[in-house]
Amino acid sequence: MEITTIDHLELFVENADLTALRLCESYGFAVRGRGGPETGLPGCRSILLVQHEITLLITSAIETDHRAAEYVRKHGEGVAVVGLSVLDAAAAFAAAVERGAIPVAPPDTMELDGAGVTFASVNGFGDVEHRFTSRTKPGGPFAPGRIEEDGTVRAGGGLFERLDHIAVLVPAGELDETVRRYQDVFGLAQTFEEEIRVGTQAMNSKVVQNASGAVTFTIIEPDTTRDPGQIDAFIAAHGGAGVQHVALLTGDIVTAVRTVSASGVRFLTTPPAYYDVLGDRLGEVGVPVSTLRELDILADRDPQGVILQIFTETEHPRRTLFYELIDRRGARTFGSNNIKALYEAVDRHGDAATRSRRP
Repeated sequence: MEITTIDHLELFVENADLTALRLCESYGFAVRGRGGPETGLPGCRSILLVQHEITLLITSAIETDHRAAEYVRKHGEGVAVVGLSVLDAAAAFAAAVERGAIPVAPPDTMELDGAGVTFASVNGFGDVEHRFTSRTKPGGPFAPGRIEEDGTVRAGGGLFERLDHIAVLVPAGELDETVRRYQDVFGLAQTFEEEIRVGTQAMNSKVVQNASGAVTFTIIEPDTTRDPGQIDAFIAAHGGAGVQHVALLTGDIVTAVRTVSASGVRFLTTPPAYYDVLGDRLGEVGVPVSTLRELDILADRDPQGVILQIFTETEHPRRTLFYELIDRRGARTFGSNNIKALYEAVDRHGDAATRSRRP
């Protein structure tokens, strides 16, 4: 099989309307369609959101035995499905199962007015499934006959161009096996690895990608030889492996941060000392250090160029899923030198949240 892009993400949530409204108001998504029992989606309500090359399906259960209800009970709200674009979803499904993947949903083809779409799902990591997706009409309907779309709503517009990467946290001891499965079952390649130490904590990270780099998973496990930290806390709160954050690629991170902040989204803060040495460490990065400091934007450099990034606070009660805004100016890596600042910021946010809950 050849996986070309991430076709879509499906989030399972408590209330699809509220989540979709928040994503539209805060991040600039547009509602393109809706589905439910009346459109052939039993037991749930789904809202289709689009922005440039990003497609999100927001689903909430209306029946207690629907998979979305089970997922939210066990894990809280989060990314439950990663749709992977392939030439032939049925063939990809058969190949993946033959290579050892656990089947979740057999091939299902939907057709309307000459546009055909096939979905077929296997297990990815934890309870997150990978949905092979093939389309006879690229740019056509998302799920013809299942999602009723507004043909006047286009994907263009908004500050975010595509999904840059998906960060996955797995329990200790599962990193190598997860990477091996992506290589052997899905045909992705490992392109990067490192050990990250933050104070008395540590984590191991590996990156798997398709040939073009359009499909990228950064996979992280805690180092149990060091003190427990936020990776362990995520896995405990989430109930196993899951998506920690989704990175949204923008070509103008300064405007994106100002716009998203104005809608009420809160970002993790960065220690002032980080910016005191930034110029000496990196040189010119294309944005004044004073602006980076004002907005808490992190910067790093690799041999190919500069990366600018920032992370939102999680809005979920379990303190799990959050988002990254990322601006690549030639850089191909993931801001390794910023990981320490990120995890220190997450710890500060967690401590503050704990204090706010105390009587």
